[in-house]
Amino acid sequence: MSFIIISYLPILLFFNISLDTMEDYYRTDRELSLLSSANILAMNIHRSNWLFDHSPTARMSFNMEIDEKSSAGPFRVLIFDTRGTVVNDSNDTEIGKTYIIPEVIDALRYGSRVSARPEENAIYVATSIIDDYSEKIGVVLLVASVRDLYDALDEIRGSVLNFTVLTLVALAFLALFGSQLILDPLRVILKGISKIAEGQLDHRIEIKSSDEFSVLASSINTMAQKLEIVENTREEFVSNVSHELKTPLSAIKVLSESILLQESVPVETHREFLQDITTEVDRMTHIVNSLLSLVKLDQQEKSLNIEIVDLNTLLNDIIKRLSPLAGQKGIDLVLLEEEKQVSIDADSVKLWLAISNIIDNGIKYTPAGGTVKIKIESNNKHAFITVSDTGIGIADEDQPKIFDRFYRTDKTRDRETGGTGLGLSITHSTVMLLKGSIELTSKEGEGTTFLVKLPIHHIS
Repeated sequence: MSFIIISYLPILLFFNISLDTMEDYYRTDRELSLLSSANILAMNIHRSNWLFDHSPTARMSFNMEIDEKSSAGPFRVLIFDTRGTVVNDSNDTEIGKTYIIPEVIDALRYGSRVSARPEENAIYVATSIIDDYSEKIGVVLLVASVRDLYDALDEIRGSVLNFTVLTLVALAFLALFGSQLILDPLRVILKGISKIAEGQLDHRIEIKSSDEFSVLASSINTMAQKLEIVENTREEFVSNVSHELKTPLSAIKVLSESILLQESVPVETHREFLQDITTEVDRMTHIVNSLLSLVKLDQQEKSLNIEIVDLNTLLNDIIKRLSPLAGQKGIDLVLLEEEKQVSIDADSVKLWLAISNIIDNGIKYTPAGGTVKIKIESNNKHAFITVSDTGIGIADEDQPKIFDRFYRTDKTRDRETGGTGLGLSITHSTVMLLKGSIELTSKEGEGTTFLVKLPIHHIS
């Protein structure tokens, strides 16, 4: 309805203005023509002195002139003297009668007067007859019918009305057809959104077109796909957390029951079992602390404490902390620093944890006698930290998932080394939070290289 009204009103307004303009044009043209005829007749009357010459010859010439002008018009001609008395009439019905006609009075005052009388369908044109001394001695009044003009306009108006009705019908059909074109795909999209909102994240919207609706449907399908991935990740995450916590809890339960059910158990056995229980509790604590670290990282920049961090000092501290672990396995831990000091804007605590996780992983999965190298480089915009090991490497199919939470390439081996599958996920989240990037290059049996790229200046 809005489309019909907005489309129809300008058309209707245009036709009304056009008709009014046409009416004004033709009426004005008729008035000017009548005024010209009245002026010519007034000049002829003055020149021939017909108002004052009452001889039969003059009267006959006067009547012939009036009849000829009236027939040529066609219009009615009335000649008045200064007292408003009809001196001559093309209809020969009002001669000798006196009338008070506004147009005649105005012509005697101002020289001429033109007025339209719609109620009579006529135009009155009066002009004064002026003698040689510029005195007004009479008035010529022409009365012309404009019925033909209004009849023509009514005919045009009827045609316009018919056209506007047809236009209205066409607009209504176009609006109905157009609304269906718009609403049908919109209904499909709304139905699809409702299904996705109800939890059917695998539902996809099908729009067989190449317009904006297809773009919208494609965007919604992409959103649904990402939501489905997030939901699957969440379910997998909950399952992994349950599994990781269930393993130490089961071990604690078995060890506790062994102590409770056995009688006369030596103190050394009690101590051994309690030590195992303590180890499992430490493992659970480590898992919970790692999960809390991830939760804090998910809060993004709210948890950042940005300060100037000296990367050389930070990496030396990490190596000092992990050197005993590397020494136990007979692994060389080497730091290759730039000649200049490299400082960046970062959260030192989170960055320390992220880099130490990478180096710790390199130590864990590098055989005895291997090497873990750490290198610092920088340019005007970024700092680069490279951690390379000569360890067992990562298979190609595992590399895209290496930063997923709880993902482990070999779960049995990771449990033996104390891994939870959260370290690299924490590292990745930290680097992303600091507006950096991390790249992985690895080949089975040859080693793994992590390249961490961080901005020199923090980007808020």
